[in-house]
Amino acid sequence: MSKELKSTLKSRLPFYFKMMESGFIIIFIGALFMSCFTFCKNSRNIDLYGEHIDTLKVVTLYGPTSYFNYREEIMGVDYENVRRFAEEEGMVTEFKILSNIQDLIMSLKKGEAHLAAYPVPMIAEYISEVEHCGNKEISHQVLVQRRGNDMITDVTELIGKDVYVEKDSKFQYRLENLNEETGGGINIKKLENDTIVNEDFLEIVDKGKIDYAVIDSNIASLYQSAYPSLDFSMAISSDQASSWVVAKGLDSLASKINRWEINTHTPDIIREIYKRYYDSTLAEDFDSNLTYFKKLKRKREGSVSDYDEIFKKYSAISKYDWRLLAAIAYCESRFNPTVESRFGAYGLMQVMPATSKAVGVDPAALGNPDNNILAAARILAKLDAALIDKVEDPSERMKFVVAAYNSGLGHIYDAMSLAEKTGLDPQRWLGNVSVATLMKSRPEYYNDPVVKHGYFRGRETVDFVEHVTSIYNYLTQKE
Repeated sequence: MSKELKSTLKSRLPFYFKMMESGFIIIFIGALFMSCFTFCKNSRNIDLYGEHIDTLKVVTLYGPTSYFNYREEIMGVDYENVRRFAEEEGMVTEFKILSNIQDLIMSLKKGEAHLAAYPVPMIAEYISEVEHCGNKEISHQVLVQRRGNDMITDVTELIGKDVYVEKDSKFQYRLENLNEETGGGINIKKLENDTIVNEDFLEIVDKGKIDYAVIDSNIASLYQSAYPSLDFSMAISSDQASSWVVAKGLDSLASKINRWEINTHTPDIIREIYKRYYDSTLAEDFDSNLTYFKKLKRKREGSVSDYDEIFKKYSAISKYDWRLLAAIAYCESRFNPTVESRFGAYGLMQVMPATSKAVGVDPAALGNPDNNILAAARILAKLDAALIDKVEDPSERMKFVVAAYNSGLGHIYDAMSLAEKTGLDPQRWLGNVSVATLMKSRPEYYNDPVVKHGYFRGRETVDFVEHVTSIYNYLTQKE
């Protein structure tokens, strides 16, 4: 730069030259660089509207594979996958549970949420309103029947057969359409019961009470290993695709989810997550004759297990007879100190790690029978203290405590509220709160305002209480 030009610029741009001479320009350029760097770094979570997403607002529905509370811990395929995606993108998550798919769509359209993490059908009605993204689930309706040489292999063979469906369900409507397509003759049996859900048809068919029923293929996948004697191979409807959705215009978020699905959601991870929900095995059938205990009482002079002394050691802490601890251990693990459930409950008493930590027992020590039983005893004591003012009769309260041990206290509180609202006795278990517990698997009940913990598959808990109390009564009866 010539002296003349420099002199001219200095006279016309004195501020610029003062910054150069003072070195301030270096600081200015550095600050500008850092601002650009920060913008580029943060832009990874900016949608097309220019909104930076630090907190991913998610809406979903309660369900056996989407979102549910299990022993005070949130579970679900969709829930787990959203948490993994958000962590990968450096976001935190905020979940809100709604009542139906229409509410999910409306929440996105109003800008109240970024993502609906639930399998929303890919039909024209929704495609025009939202953007589908992520894993595409394919499902259809299937016939449930027992395996054998006389299995139905063609829909025309349903003519003259009794086929059971849930009343006023999509299964009833599909079967009615199929009946018209085949010229009529299918005997459609519609079941209506507050405590029966689609999954219950599996057990009814398995036990031979009915021969044929219709359920979703994804429910069949969920329970296929639990019912090896059942066949679900015959489809009676076409495939229906579904996936997560975001609002129209949130293309950048949809693209991130799609990339994550392809690049991060590896087959091994998919198998690991889905195995917990779609490849479950139910507990072995309960021996109502109590053969195991009758043999032990004869052979070992009243001994129940190898862990009797530990049960006795911690019975005072639990507030209950040591034989109740033994009965729970048998039903939970068959006295196996190393068994782990699909959801992470561990050991003799099937204690969840988070619950163990909450009662002061190191989760890493749950493999030790002494620590496992100690944790269970403290859990029982806490449950008894929480219920003592709500269920006055001690023998009744014991059933409530056992139920809460299996399901989590929140679900039992919900069932007590439902019982009271529907005219049942909230302080009696059998035929009252046990019925309300089963009702929590139906949307019209788990979406009721008195219910605070949502969907719950109550059949397991009702059976658990029955089995534990049956064993306990046998062990404590007078000879």
